[in-house]
Amino acid sequence: MFGLVLRRISGPPGFLPACSARPFASSPPPQMSAALVRSTFLDFFQNKHRHRLVPSSPVRPRGDPSLLFVNAGMNQFKPVFLGTADPRSEMASYQRVANSQKCVRAGGKHNDLEDVGRDVYHHTFFEMLGNWSFGDYFKKEACCMAWTLLTEHYRIPADRLYVSYFAGDAVSGVPADEETRHIWLEIGVPADRLLPFGPKENFWEMGSSGPCGPCTEIHYDHVGGRNAAPLVNADSPEVVEIWNLVFMQYNREVDRNLRQLPQFSVDTGMGLERLVSVLQGKRSNYDTDLFAPLLHAIHQRSKVGPYGGRLGAADRGKVDTAYRVVADHVRTLSVCIADGVHPGMSGAELVVRRVLRRAVRFCAEVLQAPQGALASLVPTVSHILGDVYPELHKEENRVMDVINENEAHFLSSLQHGSRLIQRTLDRKDYKQGVFPASVAWSLHRDLGFPLDLVDIMLEEKEVQVDREELDRLMEESRKVTSGLQPSVPSQETLDILSLAELHRLGVPHTEDSLKYQYRLEKDKYVFPACSARVLALYAGHTLVSEVSEGQRCGVILDQTCFYSEQGGQAHDRGYFTRDGLQDVVYPVEAVVLAGGYVVHQMTAADYLKTGDQVQLHLDQVHRLSCMVSHTATHLLNFALRKVLGASVQQRGAKVSADRLRFDFSVKKSLDKSQLQQVERCVNDIIRANHIVDSQELPLGEANRIEGLRTVDEVYPDPVRVVSVEVEVSELLMGVTGRDTSVELCCGTHVLQAGAIEDLLIVSERQTVKGISRIVAVTRREAKRAREEGQTLSQEVGSLSARLTDSAPSSIDAAQQFAKEVGLLSDAVDNTTIPQWQRSDLQGHLKALQRTSNTIVRKLEAREAALIALRLQEKNGRKALQVDSVETDSLSILMKTVNQLSAAAPHTYVMLLAAQRHSGKILCACQVPKDSPMLSASDWAGAVCRHLGGVAGGSMLVAKGTGSSGDILAALRWAEEFARQETQL
Repeated sequence: MFGLVLRRISGPPGFLPACSARPFASSPPPQMSAALVRSTFLDFFQNKHRHRLVPSSPVRPRGDPSLLFVNAGMNQFKPVFLGTADPRSEMASYQRVANSQKCVRAGGKHNDLEDVGRDVYHHTFFEMLGNWSFGDYFKKEACCMAWTLLTEHYRIPADRLYVSYFAGDAVSGVPADEETRHIWLEIGVPADRLLPFGPKENFWEMGSSGPCGPCTEIHYDHVGGRNAAPLVNADSPEVVEIWNLVFMQYNREVDRNLRQLPQFSVDTGMGLERLVSVLQGKRSNYDTDLFAPLLHAIHQRSKVGPYGGRLGAADRGKVDTAYRVVADHVRTLSVCIADGVHPGMSGAELVVRRVLRRAVRFCAEVLQAPQGALASLVPTVSHILGDVYPELHKEENRVMDVINENEAHFLSSLQHGSRLIQRTLDRKDYKQGVFPASVAWSLHRDLGFPLDLVDIMLEEKEVQVDREELDRLMEESRKVTSGLQPSVPSQETLDILSLAELHRLGVPHTEDSLKYQYRLEKDKYVFPACSARVLALYAGHTLVSEVSEGQRCGVILDQTCFYSEQGGQAHDRGYFTRDGLQDVVYPVEAVVLAGGYVVHQMTAADYLKTGDQVQLHLDQVHRLSCMVSHTATHLLNFALRKVLGASVQQRGAKVSADRLRFDFSVKKSLDKSQLQQVERCVNDIIRANHIVDSQELPLGEANRIEGLRTVDEVYPDPVRVVSVEVEVSELLMGVTGRDTSVELCCGTHVLQAGAIEDLLIVSERQTVKGISRIVAVTRREAKRAREEGQTLSQEVGSLSARLTDSAPSSIDAAQQFAKEVGLLSDAVDNTTIPQWQRSDLQGHLKALQRTSNTIVRKLEAREAALIALRLQEKNGRKALQVDSVETDSLSILMKTVNQLSAAAPHTYVMLLAAQRHSGKILCACQVPKDSPMLSASDWAGAVCRHLGGVAGGSMLVAKGTGSSGDILAALRWAEEFARQETQL
C-alpha cells in the first residue's frame, strides 16, 4: 500500500521542468525590502506558474472550532483538503493557489507567546507565504518551483541551502520518501546536503485524523563556506528552516491507520519574517525593515536607550527583550482587533487579553513608556503592513481605542493587585516566605494577572508562591472548565475518503432546492411534499449498504426539503417514513452539508438500505419559526446600521426557532434610547408588511448591488440575495434610491415581514470591549416578554410607593423590605423582558436597595447605641471589656463594638452573642490603634477557633462565628487569652 507513488507530470517520461541552480557561492544573497520579497513570491507563482492569488483570511478561523487562531496558510483551505467545500463555491474550483496569510501562534497547540522576546525569531504574529496544489502538480513541480524561486529570483547561493526529507517510519510502516530524495538529486542538491529525518521533523499531519503526508524542508546557513549538515534541525540559530513543502498523499484514519488519498495535494509554507532576515543578511528578524520602524517608534516613546539586540545575561534589565515583546505584540494586537478578535475572558479573546497585558507590562515597567504609548504604535504597524492588509488602515482608530481602554483597566487592576499582595503579606497568620496559592490564583483568575507577573512581584519581596498548591488549583480549574463544555453527540460526518468514494460511484450531489419552494396561501405557509430515494448510508466512518435498528448513521438522499445547518441558521427538524413501513418513524437528529451532500443524521428506528424510498416529514412549526428569526435578524442588522451608523459590522449570528442572537462591532453598549430606536425601526418594517424577495444570482453580479451586506464567508456561486421591500430585480437595475436591507444569505426567510409580528430586544451586552451581543425574540415570545415587563414594572412601582408612604420603623421590617427588593431584583435580572425596561427597573431597584440599606443601618446604629449605653453603665471604662449581649445580628454586634471603642479608644473590646435561630455564637472585637501585642484578627480568630468556627478582619477590627459552645465559658476564655497577650 505504501509503495512509491510516482506522479505523472507534463512532458515525456523523465522530464523535469528547468530549475537549474545558481552557481555555488558562499556570499549572502542581495538585500531586498520586505515588500519586494512578498511581491516577488506572489508574482512568481501567479505569473510564471498560473496560480490564483487568494487574499489572506482573517485570523479568526472560519467555522473551525478546533482552532483559536489561523496558525498556518492552509487553514482556510481545509474544506478543499477534506473534500467538504461547497461544489458551487469558488474554493471548490481551486487547483493552484498562492497567498500571504496572516497567522497567530499565541494559544492552543501552537503557542509561541512566552518565547517572544527571549530570542530573535519567535513571533506571535507572522506572515506565511504559501503555494498549494489541489490534485494538480505534485512533488517534482513543487520542489523545482521552490528551488528556482530561492536560487534564481531571490538569488540565494545554493551552497547555503540544505534539504531534509522523510526517512520513513518503521513503527507505522510508512517507507522513506525516496521519490522526493531522487527529485532533489536531479535538481542538483549534493547528496551530503540532502538529509533524512523521521516523522517528528518530516511527516506533517493536519490533526489526529485527516489528510497528511511526508514533507521536505529547505534550510539556510547564515554563515556559509562550510558543511553545516550537522546543524540542520539541531536548534542552531545559524542554520534555520525557511520553507516546508508538504505532500498530502495519505489519510490518517480514526484508528490511526493510513490510507492513500484518491487525490494528492501540495501544501507549502514559508515564514516571511525569517525569509526577509535571510535576504537582508540579518541574523535577527527584528533587524529587518518589518520591525526597524517599530523599534524606532518604541524608542521615541520610552525612557531607555535605543534597541541593541542583546540576549540573555547581556540584556541587562531586559530592555531589549521588552523592545522585542512590544514590537511583536503590537503587531498581533493590531491584526487581531482589526479582524474582530478583541481582548476578553475566554478562548481566542483571552489569548489577546494576555498578549495585551504582557505588552503593557513591558511598556510600563521596563521601557518606562507613558500610558497610551502602546496604542500610539498602531499607526506604525498600519504603515508597514496596511498596503497588504487594508483592514489595518480602516480599523486603525478602533484598534487604538480598544488597546487604550484595556490598558487603563489593566493598570487599575495592577494597583489593586499590588495592594492585595501587600495586605496578604501583612497578615499575622502569613507563613514567612510562602505566598498563599489561593491569593495568587485569584489575582490571575479575577484580575487577569499573568502568573509570571505575580512571581516577579513576589520575588521583589523575597517571597515565593506555594507552587504545588497553585498547580493543583490550575488543574482543578482546567477540569471544571472542560466539564462545562457541552457534550456533543458523535456525528456521522463524511470524511475525505468517503466523499471520494461517493464521487467514484457517481452519487450525485443532493438536490435541496425544495427547502426554498414554499409559498403563501390564504396567509398560511405551504411547504412542499418530498419523496426521496436513499442513495448512500454512512456509519462507523465508512459507506455501508444497510443499517439495522439502533445504529447511528448518516443518510444521503437524491433530494431533500430539509435545511442543513449553515449561515448561522439551525437545521430543520422532522422525520422519515419508509415506503412499506409507514408506521415506523425515523427521527432526524441533525442535518449537515458536506461537499455538496446533505447528510441526515439519525439513529435508525428500523432496518434501512440504499435504494429504499422514503417520505420526508418536515416540522413546519419549527421551520417557520426559524424563517421568522432569520428575517428578523436581517432587519435588526439593517436597523443597527441605520441607528448607530455604517461602521457597525456583523461579527456573528445564531438563528433558532425560539430566539435570535446577533454580534456586532460597536464601541460601547447601547443606551435606552438607542435600543428603543432599533426596535422601532424593525417594527415599522414589520407593520408595513414589506415583501421579502430572494433570488439566486451569479456571485459577481450580486456583488455589484449597492448597499449589499456580506460577512467573512466563502460564498457559493451562484449565491442567494435576500432583499426586504425592494425586489432583487429592481436592485440590479440600480434605480430604486431606497435604503433597504439586502444581504447575501443561504437561509430560509418569510415572504412578507408582517409574519414576524413583533421584535423585542431582551438582552444586549458587550461580550468583549468593542463587540456587543443582542438577543431578541419575536411573535408570541415578544408579546409574553412585554407582558412580563409590565408586571415587573408594576411590582417595582408598588414597592417604591410603600417606601414613600411609610418607611419601615423596625429592623425586622426594614430587613424584610430589603429582602423583597433583592428578590425583585433577581426577577428583573432573570426574566425575559425588554432590555431597555430591564435597565430602567434595575436603576429603580438599586435606588430602593440603597434607601432600604440606609434605613437598616440607621436602625441598627440606634439599636447598637442603646446596647452600648447599657454596657457602659454596667462595665464603666475598663481597659479590657469582654461581655455578651442579646442580638441575632452580627452587624449590630459590630456596630456596638465600634461605639464602645469610640467612647474608650484605648480599650480592648470583644462582644459575643448567641444567635437564636442558628445556635451559633457571634463574635466581634476591636483593639486600640497602637496595640503592638494583640491584633483584632488574631483575637477573634483564636476565640472562634476555640468555638469551632472561623473569623476574619484586620489589625484593628474583626468578626466571626463559632459553631456552638458555652457562651459564659467562651467569655472567660476570650478574656484570659487577651490578658495573656497584652499583659493587662
